[in-house]
Amino acid sequence: MKETNRASSRSNDEIDILALAKTVWRQRKKVLSIVIGFVLLGLFIAIFSPKDFTASSTFVPQTADSNKAAGSLGGLASLAGINLGAMGGGAEIPPTLYPKIVSSVTFRKALLAAEFNVEGVDEPVSYREYFEEIHSPGLLAWLKKYTVGLPGVIVKALRAKPDTTVVQSEQGLIRVSQEEFEHFKRLENQLSVVPNDKEGFVTLSFVLPEPLMAAQMSRFAQQLLQQEVIAYKISNAREQLKFTEERYLEKKKEFEEVQAKLANFKDRNQNIASATVQNQLQRLEADYNFSFNIYNELAKQLEQARLQVAKDTPIFSVIQPVTVPTEKSGPKRLLILIIFTFLGIVLGLGYIFGSEFLRSMKEQWESFEG
Repeated sequence: MKETNRASSRSNDEIDILALAKTVWRQRKKVLSIVIGFVLLGLFIAIFSPKDFTASSTFVPQTADSNKAAGSLGGLASLAGINLGAMGGGAEIPPTLYPKIVSSVTFRKALLAAEFNVEGVDEPVSYREYFEEIHSPGLLAWLKKYTVGLPGVIVKALRAKPDTTVVQSEQGLIRVSQEEFEHFKRLENQLSVVPNDKEGFVTLSFVLPEPLMAAQMSRFAQQLLQQEVIAYKISNAREQLKFTEERYLEKKKEFEEVQAKLANFKDRNQNIASATVQNQLQRLEADYNFSFNIYNELAKQLEQARLQVAKDTPIFSVIQPVTVPTEKSGPKRLLILIIFTFLGIVLGLGYIFGSEFLRSMKEQWESFEG
């Protein structure tokens, strides 16, 4: 009995598959027309999509150990009211925070002002000037803006927006215009920084319509990022250096005054054996020795502070330097055609099966009413 039921179920499955195959075969012209339509659409998108070139570099951030600089002035420094304790390097910026740095307002503003050479243009132009005056978005971008993006264009035109956006930063208030905000959104898709936590390297890439422009902007972004990291890393050491230089100049001036006072006293009191004069001389010599020891130790500490700045400065080892791309990174025309062909087949079959399903449901509903 069970074998009979299994055979009946297998027979029904085969009948269903054959019925579906017959339905597709009867409606093959519709399926083919839908597939051809999607292939043509994919071909249009593949041809008229703007070309993109990607320039990238890979580097490894290397920093020295932030050891405390040894040495202090001991009791002399304490008596002088100077705290020249350990000098340490600034806090480290982990590579995982590099994407946050490149997405900051100040960083993006610097990118907008970056100048580079463009083929066919005699003078260097900035990123902002290129996309506002030179770059043409192309037919596909225009169609997308005024078809799919038309509601957004209308809403944007009707909605009142302030001319500038104010962003709080450590340096004060930064004004961001609406035009700059549009550039920022484009930069978000063009510039990427990907840190590799396991291997310890960072990959920075820039995608732009021209290969030379992409290479120049990628190199500029890399240098700017490294400068930001270096400035943050050695900020503490620089503050220590500035403090030590100020104290050094103060104690140098005091030492020179005590030195001149001692020399003047000796010149005015030669061949005098008075006890009072000897006491004054001893006090001046004590003051001289005290100032000289502090001045000498501060000179050593100043040199240590300078060495600490150099020690804390990160070194970036470039594994893969920026090169001008020779092949475009997009659009991937073959992949676009494959995707649209697959979509055409799926939607064509879905249309046929959906039509048959609705037809059968309609027949059942009519038979139920009758």
